[in-house]
Amino acid sequence: MLSQTTLQLLAASLAFTPFAAARDVPAIVRNFYNTVKGQGQCPNKLASGFYAKDNGPGNFAYCQDPKTNVLYLQGTGGALADMDIDCDGRQGGPADDGRCGKSDDTQSITSFADTVRGYKKGISDLDAKIHPYVVFGNAGDKSGFKTFDPQKHGVKPLSVMAVVCGDKLIYGIWGDENGVDGSKSMVGEASISLATACYGKSINGNNGHDQTDVLYIAFPGSEAVPGADGAAWGASNYDAFEKSIRAKGDQLIQRLAGGAGGGSPTTTAGQPKPTCTWIGHCPGDKCSNENDCDQDWVCKNGKCSA
Repeated sequence: MLSQTTLQLLAASLAFTPFAAARDVPAIVRNFYNTVKGQGQCPNKLASGFYAKDNGPGNFAYCQDPKTNVLYLQGTGGALADMDIDCDGRQGGPADDGRCGKSDDTQSITSFADTVRGYKKGISDLDAKIHPYVVFGNAGDKSGFKTFDPQKHGVKPLSVMAVVCGDKLIYGIWGDENGVDGSKSMVGEASISLATACYGKSINGNNGHDQTDVLYIAFPGSEAVPGADGAAWGASNYDAFEKSIRAKGDQLIQRLAGGAGGGSPTTTAGQPKPTCTWIGHCPGDKCSNENDCDQDWVCKNGKCSA
């Protein structure tokens, strides 16, 4: 029989073992991952010349899949992205276990703090220890510094993203951008809560995942944004927040069916052309509002229409 002390320690361990929400990669996502990796490099580059490592090649690019319009990161030779650790945003919150203290470049604010504050959910910014956010896009005005704005390609701030790390699928949000932290434009970074869900608590502020095998997927369109009431922004731990965006993530990954094809996407005024990728939400399907319809289709007379 276990002693009372042992039982107490076990209970405490379970209580503080977050990240149970990571799940096996569904076939639809695994197929997309394998196709992207197998093609070696993306056939449709939106911007290139980025780095995953300071001492590595500058051949990483923001890519767009012409069949699904999703955005992702990829290098050459089958390389995807790595996962550096971001601890920006709210500091010292309820989930702070000290591991971010090892970071030497923590900022006290994330890119979309004003939007988070505007949600009026009791927080002024994202918390890297709670909110599984992806650092996506590159901003800065340094001469020769490569930049990329996902919003010009339909991706909305605080929208749900999918991350494939090893044999896990994690849902996160687009919560921050890569800044001018050094001499090169870097990609491949996520909040410490997302990284811990992927790789466990050996992760800390200065110790991430170096292998370039992580796939970050961004979904254009306003339907990818949970909004003020569509996520538990005021959650006190990762599991509670991730659970709140899971249904949205499950919905979005249906777009990946048959994706990662060659060619160039058709766009209008810089925005992705609407395509029918949601099963049951295509033109002609019944709807009660525009959120029921695929991407930029509208709900007209009770049916989804172009």
